[in-house]
Amino acid sequence: MTRAIKVRYLLALLVATLVPAPPLARADAGPTPGRVVTRTPSDMWTGTWEAAASGTAPALPGASFRNVVHTSVGGRAARVRLSNRLGTAPLRLGAVTLALQRPGSPASPRAVAGSMRTVTFGGAPSVTIPVGADLVSDPVALPVPADTNLLVSLRTPTDSGPATYHRSALQANFLAREGDRTAEESGAGYTTTLGNWYYVTGVDVLGPSAVGSVVTLGDSLTDGTGSTFSANHRWPDRLAARLRGLPPDRRLGVLNAGVAGNRVLLDGRGPSALARLDADVFSRTGVRVVIVMEGINDIKGTPEQTDPRALEDAYRRIVRRAHARGIRVIGATITPYGGHSAYTGAREAVRQAVNAAVRTRGLFDGLADFDATVRDPAHPSRILPAYDPGDHLHFDDAGMKALADTIDLTTLTP
Repeated sequence: MTRAIKVRYLLALLVATLVPAPPLARADAGPTPGRVVTRTPSDMWTGTWEAAASGTAPALPGASFRNVVHTSVGGRAARVRLSNRLGTAPLRLGAVTLALQRPGSPASPRAVAGSMRTVTFGGAPSVTIPVGADLVSDPVALPVPADTNLLVSLRTPTDSGPATYHRSALQANFLAREGDRTAEESGAGYTTTLGNWYYVTGVDVLGPSAVGSVVTLGDSLTDGTGSTFSANHRWPDRLAARLRGLPPDRRLGVLNAGVAGNRVLLDGRGPSALARLDADVFSRTGVRVVIVMEGINDIKGTPEQTDPRALEDAYRRIVRRAHARGIRVIGATITPYGGHSAYTGAREAVRQAVNAAVRTRGLFDGLADFDATVRDPAHPSRILPAYDPGDHLHFDDAGMKALADTIDLTTLTP
């Protein structure tokens, strides 16, 4: 990660100016244009979905991308976050649309009939995003249910350089290599399946159904590696399901800021956790609490972190920065990885020391003892076989649910 990319990654978000969009089009004239959304006193904007920018992929000029994203909470309007954070040239988007994915079709680019909406930026249907920047759209008048899939489609008409993307989506997304297919309800032109999210990094919803959001900051364990593809069984998804059972005055949207390969202290797969706090946590909408589950890649990576106090100090820095913004921080213990190829006794000693600090030194506002939940009592350095997808590091669907069930919801919305 070059210094220039890191600087661009930390630039403040550029927020689009809200102005009225064009009047409604005829039903046969394409997607419904965006409209100004009137807020009621009980309404608030809440983050419902997030993907942290983790790297870049080659540009595909002339292509249309259809990203499938899953909501945690719902609302009566939405707005979309798009990113050129890691790009090297201004990003030109010729068209952007938002729609509901047809129910029962998790692997289909097909939209619910009549749900297609034009996404605008300052009233315009196209936009150029500067190098290193994120952009938030105008509000889109589309009722968005909780626990549902949305389609965020966009077209890149020209070569805008490397595409900012989230590498490990664990979700079927779609590509039409030629033409503007953003308004196509049938999705027939999307003939290629992708396992990445391109350019889209967040969705917010407007309404009274939640009191804010929780960000889950982590690595591949949070990103969902090991869980079922296109099933939304990552532990943050399972946490969102639990939170939806709470009354609205305690309910939170869940934002997944997991990046596979990420570290707390050093850049690796994307900027370090410390370097991406502003972009992936503090800039998000309505954040009230963050859950930190990260550190295993520092311990087992190259170079490896041999001093547990370095991680302890980093956790304290995260907490101080969050508290300065009125955000609570829940710390998670680092889960076992005995049997993995990177496991050594010396590294296990570091993991145990870090976990002891998380449990006993008051680093965080609350504790999620993931290690205690998933370790094998007969072999404490290993994951329970029932939760192990086979690599002795990540978690299958049952393990993901066990992690989510560990979290005391009263620590999130006290």
